[in-house]
Amino acid sequence: MQAKWVILEPAPPSFLEEFPQLPPLVANLLYNRDIRTQAKIDEFLNPDYSQDVHDPFIFGDMKKAVNRVLKAIEKDERITIHGDYDADGVSAAVILTNLFEALDFKNYDVFLPHRETDGYGLNMETIKILYTTGTKLIITCDCGISNYEEIKLANKFKMDVIVTDHHTVPEKLPPALAIIHPKLEKEKYPDKNLAGGAVAFKLMQGVLEAHKKNNEILPNGQKHEAFEKWQLDMVAIASVADMVPLIGESRTLTKYGLTVLNKTKRTGLQKLLLEARLLQENGDTKKPINADTIGFQIAPRINAAGRMNHANVAYKLFTTKDETDASQLAFELNNNNKDRQKMTDDLLKQAVKQVEETQKDNPILFVLGQGWSTGIVGLISGRLKEKYYKPSLVMAENNGEITGSGRSIENFNLIESLQEMPDYFLKFGGHPMACGFSLKDKNLLEDFKKDLINKFNEKTKGFDMSPVLKIDAEIDLENVNWELYDLLSKFEPFGKANEKPKYLARGLTVHSLLPVGKDGKHLRIMVKHNTEKIQKTIGWSLCNGNGVNWCQELKIGDKIDMVFEMDVNEWNGNREIQLTIADLHKTDNTDDTTRNTNTRMNANYANHANIDNDNVIYKDLSYKINNILFSVHNELGRYCNEKQISDAIENKLKQNNIKYEREKILPESFEGERFARNRIDFLVEDKIIVEIKVKKIVGKEEYYQCLRYLESMDKKLCLLVNFRDKHLKIKRILNPKSKI
Repeated sequence: MQAKWVILEPAPPSFLEEFPQLPPLVANLLYNRDIRTQAKIDEFLNPDYSQDVHDPFIFGDMKKAVNRVLKAIEKDERITIHGDYDADGVSAAVILTNLFEALDFKNYDVFLPHRETDGYGLNMETIKILYTTGTKLIITCDCGISNYEEIKLANKFKMDVIVTDHHTVPEKLPPALAIIHPKLEKEKYPDKNLAGGAVAFKLMQGVLEAHKKNNEILPNGQKHEAFEKWQLDMVAIASVADMVPLIGESRTLTKYGLTVLNKTKRTGLQKLLLEARLLQENGDTKKPINADTIGFQIAPRINAAGRMNHANVAYKLFTTKDETDASQLAFELNNNNKDRQKMTDDLLKQAVKQVEETQKDNPILFVLGQGWSTGIVGLISGRLKEKYYKPSLVMAENNGEITGSGRSIENFNLIESLQEMPDYFLKFGGHPMACGFSLKDKNLLEDFKKDLINKFNEKTKGFDMSPVLKIDAEIDLENVNWELYDLLSKFEPFGKANEKPKYLARGLTVHSLLPVGKDGKHLRIMVKHNTEKIQKTIGWSLCNGNGVNWCQELKIGDKIDMVFEMDVNEWNGNREIQLTIADLHKTDNTDDTTRNTNTRMNANYANHANIDNDNVIYKDLSYKINNILFSVHNELGRYCNEKQISDAIENKLKQNNIKYEREKILPESFEGERFARNRIDFLVEDKIIVEIKVKKIVGKEEYYQCLRYLESMDKKLCLLVNFRDKHLKIKRILNPKSKI
């Protein structure tokens, strides 16, 4: 669905006058993120660990929880850390594991549920098992707030439970000894948006603070403050992976956590970064690890363990100190992620088919898969929500039981609706925008669908449910420079409630187009604005059929409006500004004269035979080759040698899965060329000859040379390119004797 573009209002003059030290661009961004006081501005732009990380004992139950943990340690009572199977729950469990190891306490165990056999959170069987193993204290991580009956059973077995969680609070709280949860109605803790890993971190802080009163250092020899800060890498992973708002204390913890992550001492994390090709063999990062790195590289690999195998793989990876074990676990995790990607793509196709056949006009999408992995349904529901911009619930039926996961859209609180219809579920939980559930009986499915749709219609009545793309400002591309990038970098780390700033540029001219990536589903667009300056942009998944296929829709010379984010493209030690496309529109004011001129001058599709654009020979392949040639010319410039140019072209042909032969030897029957000229630079798809020149002037001699090559190979078309030209011109030379 096409998003409505909304440009945010700039900060009012009164705000700019109140904070004259702020550049207007920074002031506008702060104002629109509701950061409008000096204290909030200072905390946001200059997070200070000593001031902006709150006292853990502000939590109402923290003292009670810390005393119970220390009592268990003193009496050597068995403690079980009950985590969760996602990156947040795993990170939380790792933090508490490290705490007990630092305190030299060994009588603990860790239980991470299996997504399919145990389900989310505590369950009755797990409580019984923990009782038989002698557990006296259960500490939950990233779960527990919805487990009233399970915690009641634990109390019956004389086991105390400390809940650390951040999920939506139910009407009836569990009878736990202590609940550390920032969203409790009675809770006075300032940051309500901590991730599960951050809540576990606060418990760790409380225990360390209490221990420090009687001990200068920890039993492992570390100072309390140093040990505490080395755990922040796990907090950063948890916070970014679980997409909590990165403002307030969560922002401070994540910012410092990224610093730790970039020099992590964890053997397993180092090996995982190596598997993900984020780390060099000498241990240095290839480029700084940021929130995007966690969100797109690290977290998916951690989550893949719980989706495809068991979260224990990720947990063991982050707690092992053995290099061999770490390498094997990182390799396994990476393979899990590859399997997860393939399964997601396969099942998504089936899910889309269900939607297209029966539900395209429904306000909520429901998909049911027989035998589908419950570890994948959340990913598929997220993809469907993005594609159709509708609340999407994807369910798997296994052994007669239906388990599902849902993703919602703005103005529809999904978990609130489920809380109003609890009789349908064995268990459920989640957030306003995401949920997980298990139906009591599969025969309830149709009634559940009807009731949830009724809830949606009731709760969204009067709301405009169209997607909205919020834009920070309109800008000229000529003002996109390193100075702007440096200003925006002050807002890192980016995430929920502090997304990367988005800018709108209108009336851009498409200079060149190049599909990139596997299957050519991404699109690199070179654009010009008000000057001759050419700017590189990249659009992810613009050509994969998910909406408009921009590879087919756009052509050189088209006018477009583009919403983008600023990024940096780094390769081989080089850095350049690259714009990441958030959305684009093709405008109606395309000037045909401009298009034809650009086509002749920049792509030279009008060749010596004066062929009309609609009848260009090998049109699609020609476009691809031309885009590659322009891309190489833009990247390498005018003064590289022929080998460097040919190597770069060859690399891009490979990237785009285009078949070619390089330095193709001419047939022996062909006479009249000396040895150095008895081969052609490229023969592409056995159709088009490409000849590369690096001369001041290319004239008749080179033209007739190409004709002779065409005749010798019985080919129809040769592209003659001189890379010394300031503005690349591609001459199309036809062989009138050859047939297509």
